[in-house]
Amino acid sequence: MTQYTLALHAAVGGVPGNSPADAYFALTPPMEQALRQVLLESIDFLGMVTSSDVDQMQGQVVDVGASALFTGRKAAGRFIRPITVDGNQYALKETDSGVALPWDLLSIWANAGGNEQFMQLVNAFTTQAFALDMLRIGWNGTSAAATTDYTTNPLGEDVNKGWHQIAKEFNGGAQIISTAVTLGAGGDYVSLDAMAADLINTKIPAEFRDDPRLTVLVGADLVAAEQFRLYQAADKPTEKIAAQLLANSIAGRKAIIPPFMPGKRLVVTIPANLQILTQRNTRQRKVEFVEDRKQYENKYLRNEGYALGYRELYAAIDESAVTIGTGE
Repeated sequence: MTQYTLALHAAVGGVPGNSPADAYFALTPPMEQALRQVLLESIDFLGMVTSSDVDQMQGQVVDVGASALFTGRKAAGRFIRPITVDGNQYALKETDSGVALPWDLLSIWANAGGNEQFMQLVNAFTTQAFALDMLRIGWNGTSAAATTDYTTNPLGEDVNKGWHQIAKEFNGGAQIISTAVTLGAGGDYVSLDAMAADLINTKIPAEFRDDPRLTVLVGADLVAAEQFRLYQAADKPTEKIAAQLLANSIAGRKAIIPPFMPGKRLVVTIPANLQILTQRNTRQRKVEFVEDRKQYENKYLRNEGYALGYRELYAAIDESAVTIGTGE
């Protein structure tokens, strides 16, 4: 059995062959760490953000992503610069994840192999589902409703406030460009390089602009439009090369297309500046086969929320402001 599978079973509080628990059970600190590690490893981008535990439902965000100057001297003593946390607060909300696997799907999976393979399929499916939801909410969350509606808000818009919403509410939304802009020939920006460069130069503080970790997070629609433009000019070798490299580099910076980020949104930040915070000792798991509903249910309850380590280090062009030009 792989270490990955063992971690999964440890995270749900059991081992292969054991019956699921009949009630919610709290995870011990080692189990909490195992569960968090499995979630982070299941989705590449999730491993780039900061995922940490906190003690309180509300508190001060600790900046772990910025790289301000921490070196100097003091004539009358030692030079030291504290990490600033004043005014940057997080607020966690009850967060409940639950996957129901119906009997017909269980029947297929159960016949796909032995008990160990069956448990691997179930755990891999639910772990990835929970991890992807963390990103859905992080990029699209705007509020925290008492009762959420996944039909009306399929991207978790009403589960919690995500990173973009937090930035919108900081300093009057000064870090977010929300005025109408057009990408394309004859528009405000002729290319994604120009759009990202302007965002960096106008919204990212000067002390962070040369940080090698600064990353352009770009929506899939913007990348597709830019690649189309570049391939239209593919008779030029430089344009063809640029189109091929677009998914990896924009404006001389590393570029990533994060899962579930709106297609026309452009963000510049350090990925570690994006935080997912969970209250320590609140993780509860329950796995059971519910006979009345003829389904296997895997549930994960905790207090969780989102934060920006250094809010000035998140700059974005809001998707609602972007028009992709035709290039005509």
